Amino acid sequence: MSKKSAKDKGNSTGTIALNKRARHEYHLEDRYEAGLALQGWELKAIRAGRANIGESYAIIRNGELFLFGAQITPLIQASTHVVADAHRTRKLLLHRREIDTLVGRVQRDGYTVVPTALYWKGNKIKAEIALAKGKQKHDKRDAERDRDWARDKQRVMRRHNKDA
Repeated sequence: MSKKSAKDKGNSTGTIALNKRARHEYHLEDRYEAGLALQGWELKAIRAGRANIGESYAIIRNGELFLFGAQITPLIQASTHVVADAHRTRKLLLHRREIDTLVGRVQRDGYTVVPTALYWKGNKIKAEIALAKGKQKHDKRDAERDRDWARDKQRVMRRHNKDA
């Protein structure tokens, strides 16, 4: 039997969902890769592209990390004996040492834990979480100004290279 290539696997490679809003709202510092404890219907819905982490955040309770606000819309074909909750709290799986550092930084330094991406790693779903500090309004304006300047600079360079 031959192995499937990346083309044959379809939607099972790459990024599932991004939290673009997190990059705008927070200064992202340390990033961690966490596993996700999912139910079967959630995995099928994610394969169908029904995951959204735009409004989600992570919280630490009793030494464990949980993902709140992530929406995984159930498929219509989900079995009838399973009660599917789209906004269910899901457990994030990390090493004890990583959880301890997150607890310390959140409690002492006032950081927030924000998921930035969901992606496939092999046949498992991983969440990229980041330690984040909230941006203030002037920080957001500075970031927007820098983005605009980079875009204008690129435009000028492209025009200059085209003329030459």
